[in-house]
Amino acid sequence: MFLELDMAGDKPIYVQLKEQIIEGIARGSLRPGDDLPSVRALAADIGINLHTVNKVYQQLRQEGYIQIHRSRGVMIHPDGFLKADKTYRTNLKATLRPLIAEAIVHDFSAEEFARLSQEVYEQILTKEGGEDE
Repeated sequence: MFLELDMAGDKPIYVQLKEQIIEGIARGSLRPGDDLPSVRALAADIGINLHTVNKVYQQLRQEGYIQIHRSRGVMIHPDGFLKADKTYRTNLKATLRPLIAEAIVHDFSAEEFARLSQEVYEQILTKEGGEDE
């Protein structure tokens, strides 16, 4: 699993780790049933505290992305993922609201926001990487 964390960045390490695992699932590089490293192994591999990895794994488990078994270890949820429901849509809207407000403050039009959203969506689906501009 390829992870690229910015240890000196403003975004907390646990948020970066969680977002990158979810993006790996979205891209298809992490598939249902795939094993993930143990908490200790991943912490050692990327040089972070094991409590940070444990926090991320617990959040991902609670949100239905992974399963944690005492005997089998950590894996991407083998049954796949639930489709977007009303609760998911409500949470997504709440997450988008401050981003859109910030974009408005910076004189970013609705069209520009939609275009940028589409661009990022397509980058994830086509497995193009990163951040540009």
